[in-house]
Amino acid sequence: MVNHLNQLERLRRCRAVLFDMDGVIYVGNQPLPGVQELFDYLDASGRRWLCITNNASNTSAMFADKLALMGIRASHEHILGSAEATASWLAGEAPRGSKVIMLGMDGLRSALLKEGFELVTDPHEAAYAVAGINFHLHYDQLADVALAIRAGAQFIGTNTDPTYPSERGQIPGTGSILALLTAATGVQPTVVGKPYPGMYQLAMRRLDAEPATTLMVGDRYETDIVGAVKLGLVTAGVLTGISSRAEFEQGNPPADLVLSGLPELLQLFRTADSG
Repeated sequence: MVNHLNQLERLRRCRAVLFDMDGVIYVGNQPLPGVQELFDYLDASGRRWLCITNNASNTSAMFADKLALMGIRASHEHILGSAEATASWLAGEAPRGSKVIMLGMDGLRSALLKEGFELVTDPHEAAYAVAGINFHLHYDQLADVALAIRAGAQFIGTNTDPTYPSERGQIPGTGSILALLTAATGVQPTVVGKPYPGMYQLAMRRLDAEPATTLMVGDRYETDIVGAVKLGLVTAGVLTGISSRAEFEQGNPPADLVLSGLPELLQLFRTADSG
């Protein structure tokens, strides 16, 4: 009982909430239960929230459009993808106009162009090689990026998720692509997305939030939860995606809360706020 009361008090004090998207908000093109009701409650209770996803296939505006098709109201300002996080990080490290060879989709391409990078296809011109998810991958694209890395381009990855949740099941994710490139080059990438600190820190800056009063909600223990705990966030694992209850509860460190899904989180917020 004491532990339950402590959890409710920590939840009551949370003034900002970060949500993973795949496996938390939706699976494939299907929304999960309780999303809009929870967003509405957070707005009504004065809490700030942001969806942060390791998926680098889309821009925040594209993700907002995807949510709208599911009947979920969220502006692009409520979304941060690893494509934009990676481009933002690289913009702080590299001179404007630096030449980049990329393996990815429109989201990553748009984010890099927005930050002023020049995208090239010649492996020997690139100073940076940036890799993210690509659902239409060709061997020549892999070969060009591998050649660029071997020629000295700095290797950067959007995230290390080995799989990606889809309506068909778990399919290869960005981490699988990065592993292939590492095997081909012997070079480990610098990674920006979860569980690495950069993405959480950028998200909290956007919300003007502190770790101790920020809740991270995720479905994958080794990315969403581990990275958040290391930074001192409150964590909630949901059972609508990748990880099992045992993984969340027995992990080192464990998640603070393990929930069936967002409807249970909404009920806990209501209980915490009424107490």
